[in-house]
Amino acid sequence: MESATAQTEVTALSDLGGLRFAKGHGTGNDFVLVADPDGNRFISAEDVAALCDRHRGIGGDGLIRAVPSRFLLEGQTLLESSPDAEWFMDYRNGDGSLSEMCGNGVRVFVHFLRVEGLIDLPDGGSLTIGTRGGPKTIVRTGENYAVDMGPWEFIFPGEATAKAMDSLVSAEGLEVPRPALSVSMGNPHTVVALAELAELTATRLFSAPTVDPVPENGTNVEFVVPSEPLVHDGVGSVTMRVHERGVGETQSCGTGACAAAVAIRHWAGAEAPDVWQVHVPGGVVGVKFFVGPAGHEHVELSGPAVIVATGTLS
Repeated sequence: MESATAQTEVTALSDLGGLRFAKGHGTGNDFVLVADPDGNRFISAEDVAALCDRHRGIGGDGLIRAVPSRFLLEGQTLLESSPDAEWFMDYRNGDGSLSEMCGNGVRVFVHFLRVEGLIDLPDGGSLTIGTRGGPKTIVRTGENYAVDMGPWEFIFPGEATAKAMDSLVSAEGLEVPRPALSVSMGNPHTVVALAELAELTATRLFSAPTVDPVPENGTNVEFVVPSEPLVHDGVGSVTMRVHERGVGETQSCGTGACAAAVAIRHWAGAEAPDVWQVHVPGGVVGVKFFVGPAGHEHVELSGPAVIVATGTLS
């Protein structure tokens, strides 16, 4: 829907009056979205933090600027190998820090491009976009979207292969540090398995968990409870909460859901399925493993995307 001019008072903004924006979410992971087809709209880290402030701004887990790849240095480099990636997802976390990409954000980004009339993507059609985590290909399935998140890898491969764990995580509400596994989905994740839902509920994520050793650029931390039974009709199922870098706890994390499925599948062994459902506070997303180019195993993330409002900054 098109709202009236937003009268929200936003502090610390640098000449963003009149800026048109949208608010969208993917399973509760929410974003402020801005279209910049001419590549001339600079939004500073401070502006992002002010816009994403839930009390004095629009509110969001992050901000996505839709800009043609040719207007960004990262986009120009990406176009050399992926010339079809016309649009670039310029993503920042809610505190203004740059992030490689966001799995839920990719779906909302493509839906936003459709709603704004910037792309034509029919049901069943595919689109390649640019992100700081590399090119991503999205297929529209009705009002849902499936994203090829690319190959996954262990952040500490030697430790993961030898021990199936590579770090320890401490968090409020957990009596002792828990072993964890660090997975890269183009951005870093550390996955902790918990025994039961009561333990997951008791874990407090107001402050960032402590990870030792922590990946070089920090990490998102997922706390995951496998379902009982783990597999039903060939589909694995887990329940997850997440603390995201630069954001805090969020209702959902797409790359985190993929990392959680990677870790639980790895721990479950060779008979574990390739199709998973990941239950997050904001809903359910699908994760599927398949063999991609050059024989590397890729991860597909699927789920909904919703635009809830549009407006203009006063």
